[in-house]
This record gives sequence, structure tokens and C-alpha cells, in this order.
Amino acid sequence: MTATATRPGRSGDALPGGAALPVADPATTRRAARRLVRRDGRAVALMLALNALAAGAGLAGPWLLGRIVDTVRSGGGVHTVDRLALVILACGLAQLLLARYARYAGHRFGERTVARVREQYVDRALALPAAVVERAGTGDLTARGTADVTSVARTLRDAVPEVCVAAAQALFLLGAVVVLDPLLGLCGLGVFSGVFAVRWYLRRAHGAYLAEGAATSALAELLAATAAGARTVEALGLQERRTAASERAVEHCRRTRTRTLFLRSVLLPAVDVAYVVPVVGVLLVGGALHGRGGISLGVVITAALYLRQLSDPLATILFWAEQLQSSGAAFARVEGLGQAPRTTGTAPATLLPRPSAGSSPTVPADDRIEVTAVHYAYGAGSGNPAADRDVLHGVDLTVRPGERLAVVGPSGAGKSTLGRLLAGVDAPRRGSVTVGGVPVAALDPAALRRQVVLVTQEHHVFLGTLRDNLQIAAPDAEDAALCAALAAVGAEWAAELPAGLDTALGAGGHRPDGSQSQQLALARVVLADPHTVILDEATALLDPRTARHTERALAAVLTGRTVIAIAHRLHTAHDADRVAVMEEGRLTELGTHDDLVAANGAYAALWHSWHS
Repeated sequence: MTATATRPGRSGDALPGGAALPVADPATTRRAARRLVRRDGRAVALMLALNALAAGAGLAGPWLLGRIVDTVRSGGGVHTVDRLALVILACGLAQLLLARYARYAGHRFGERTVARVREQYVDRALALPAAVVERAGTGDLTARGTADVTSVARTLRDAVPEVCVAAAQALFLLGAVVVLDPLLGLCGLGVFSGVFAVRWYLRRAHGAYLAEGAATSALAELLAATAAGARTVEALGLQERRTAASERAVEHCRRTRTRTLFLRSVLLPAVDVAYVVPVVGVLLVGGALHGRGGISLGVVITAALYLRQLSDPLATILFWAEQLQSSGAAFARVEGLGQAPRTTGTAPATLLPRPSAGSSPTVPADDRIEVTAVHYAYGAGSGNPAADRDVLHGVDLTVRPGERLAVVGPSGAGKSTLGRLLAGVDAPRRGSVTVGGVPVAALDPAALRRQVVLVTQEHHVFLGTLRDNLQIAAPDAEDAALCAALAAVGAEWAAELPAGLDTALGAGGHRPDGSQSQQLALARVVLADPHTVILDEATALLDPRTARHTERALAAVLTGRTVIAIAHRLHTAHDADRVAVMEEGRLTELGTHDDLVAANGAYAALWHSWHS
């Protein structure tokens, strides 16, 4: 079961006023990051402890080397030098092992955490109302679920352990220089001269990387729309226009990436200079103090080695600080999905068992559907006068439980739009659409999916077996029920598959054609067992004979349920209990087929034109 995409996605401001999905603000992003860390606090503590021990072991090498220099200058023997060299080797081996296990712990933390991020993203994406996805465009959602989640995953997997190791090393190295000699420690603080360049960079980087991510999403959306409509582009000769639009999107994407590249080109050289300043300062000041007998040569060498070693962890921190701006912007976009609307305009995609009576205060009292003075505009609130224009004008309609209602009318009359409102995909701008006295669009998604199913011309075959595709609607259904649902919609082809219900569908397996995919969607309706089914040209891809056979089979299966059929094939209207005629967004006629033909109005004209 799918919801109809009635207009292409577009990018713009954050929902609901515009079309782009929300982006989390820095405070929300930080809170989300802290929650992820707290959920695996023991792993983080272990990682920090191992990093501290590894950094402490790393301090021994330069200090012992300074001792060796002083020992040699004072006339010490080879035995002492060898003993100190063995200690250096042991400390180096200990540092290697501790750092290895620290990174191992960090990578385990990163993989567990990124699994949570991916699972949360999938849950949030599946919970998005269909109308929100349509307005935002699949390109933005795809870019967030691929490039942005991958960026966050790389940071959690690699940056967290690397930065922890580097931070521990830097703190221990600076502390060791101060302990050796406070004056040399002051020289070592010269490394912080690069903080001005870092601050300049940080003030600009977050916005620049958000702009880069938005440009990437817009490009992905444009390319996806062009690829999906390739035949239309070719048929209408739109190649040059689509190519020009793609080139503009690519150019905008290039400009945003050039901006972030410029920021890095300023930051990195400035910090490289900051690495050299403290080493030079220690050598000059330490040389002067040694010349006056204030400190030994070994102390000067040890301090210089410590500060020289400091460049590696600081370079690591700087590298990941730059990467963190990119991944921080990506995480803000991923986390922003949690701020998208959840209840208004939810698409009835996955169906669950019916709730027991009284299980929720919002459970409809019955199956009666009421449409009262409904007005609807697709771009309501966008500020675009053309988009703000109503496509439905004061529609009133009552659908009785168990009734078969056909909605007919010329193309563009508002039939599919009315179907979307009845299914809760969209909410009316004015007026109300209720089921059992409860606004359809205000129902909890799970409750809505138990009430109404919308089946459209669009369909989707999921990767997996035929059984997997059917059990989406009824996870506990037995094979007999699955086969019965296929038989009910006339899907005889399923019995001829080589592995039956275990036949893989899609790439590498059976590839259903359009009519078979649509029958598969209709079989899900049978398994879902809702009280109201909205069929929006649901058999349009079937040939007339198969469509008629399928409609008759469905009619028998759906007896006693409310069926609202939006159709151009007027034999559907002939079989219905009542017919609603839509013209220019208004409900102009309502009655039985015979009454409307006898009235000689708009429906009669349609019937005679189609029948002839």
C-alpha cells in the first residue's frame, strides 16, 4: 500500500511552512550527542582510562632519553644506558598495547553507537507522514540517510577514539614539560597561539557545512527526479532544461564546497606555524638556561622532545576538529528528522491489528466518515499565491459504514486530493474530515493505519521473498492466508513461481511487472483487513479484462467494508452503491448510478461518453 505522490518534492525552508526537513539547532544536537555517550558510559570510561595509561606510558621515552644524555655527560657506564634503553623499550611496548586496546574499545563504542543512530534514523524516517516526505523531497531524506549518517558513523567510529588518545597525550605532554621546568612550560603554551585561527574557523565552519549539506541534498533531489522521469524528459524534449538545472545545482554545490575548502586552507597553515613556535622557544630559552647552569642538557632535550611529540596529537585533534564541523552539521541534519511532524498527515502505510474497544481515548466511535466544508490547498502557508489557491472548495460528504462509494470526474477535478484527505495523508486547510467523530489527520499513526488503507496506482516491491512482501501487512499470517489473498486478487502467476512464497523478488529473482506489483499491493489490502479501503485508480495498470476480474474478486472479499473507489473506468461507478461527482474541486452530484443518469447532468454526460 502506498500514498500517491501528487506533486514533486522541492527544497525550501524548514517544515511546516516550507518544504525542507528540519535541522536540529546546536543545543539539541549537543543533547543528542550526550545521550548517545551516556547510553554507553562504561565503554567511554574504559576508553578514557586506557588512553590515559597509554599517554602516561608514552611520557617515559623522552624523559628516559634525557636521563641517558645526562648519564653519558656525567661519565655513566654502558650498563646504566642499556638498562634505561630497555625501560624505554618496555614503556614503548606498553604504550603500543594500551593504545591498541584503547582504540579497540573506542571502535566498539563507535560501532554500537552508530548502530543506534542508524536504527533511530530508520524509525524516524518510517514514522514521517507521507505528505511531509513529498513536500521535502526524497533527495533530502536520501542524502541524510546516506551521506550524513555515513559522516556521523565515521566520526563515531574513528574520531572519538583518535581524539581521546590525542587529547590524553597532549595534556600529559604539556603537564610533563611544566613539571620539568615551569619556564619551559610557559614556552610550551605557545602552542595555543593557533587558538585564534581555530576560533575564526569555528565561527564560520558550522554554517558553511550546513550550506554544503543542503546543496548536496538539493543536487541529489534534482538528479533523483530527473532519473525517475527520464522517459518523460525524453518524450517532451526537456534534456537541455534538465541539464541546465543540473549544472546550476552542481555549480551551487561546488561553491559551497569551495567555501569550506577556503576555511581549511586558512586554518591548517596557521596551526602548523603554532606547532613550531613552542619548540623554538624551548630550544632558545632552554639553551640560555643551560648555558648559565640553570638546567641540564637532558632536561632541555626532554622538553624539546615532549613539545615535538605534541605536534602529532594536536594535528590529530585539529584534523578531527575540522571533520567534526562537517559531521556536526551532518548530525544536526540527521537529528533534525526527529523534529519533523509526526501526527498530521500520516500515510497509512503499514497496518496493525485492530485495537480493542476503549484502548485509547482517540479511538473512533464507529466507521462513519464525515467530510464537512473542506477546503484544501497544497501550498497553504507557503507565501506563494499560486500554491495557496484552494483545489477543494467546501466539500461536504458522508460515507456510511459498509458503503461502496465511487468518486468520478474529469482529470484535475480533485478526486485524488479528496482521497488523500480521507486517508489522512493530508489535513484540510479549513473544515474537517472525521472517522467516528475523530479527525482522521489527528489520529495517532498506529490508530490511523488500523482504520484506513489507501491503495494508489503507485506500488512498491520490497527486496525479499514473496512471503516477506505479503507479511508486511500481516506479520503473523500463515501460508494459507497468504495464498488466499493472492487468489482473491487474481494473482495466478504467484502459483507458477519456482519457489512459491519463498521466491525472491527484485534483482536476482523474479521481477514483477506493473500489473503483478499492483496485484501484490491489493493482496496486502486483503491481509490488512481494514474497515475502510480507498482505491485511487488501484487497477489502472491492469489490462481491462484482468482489472475487471480483480475488481470483482475484491468486491467479494471486501463485502461489509467501506470502499471508496476513485476511478476513470465508469463500470466501477455502475457497481457502486452511490456515485460522487467532482468538478473543479467541488462535489456537484451525489446519488446512485441510475438516479444520476436519469438526472442527465455531469455524470450522465461522462457515462454516455465512456459507454459509447
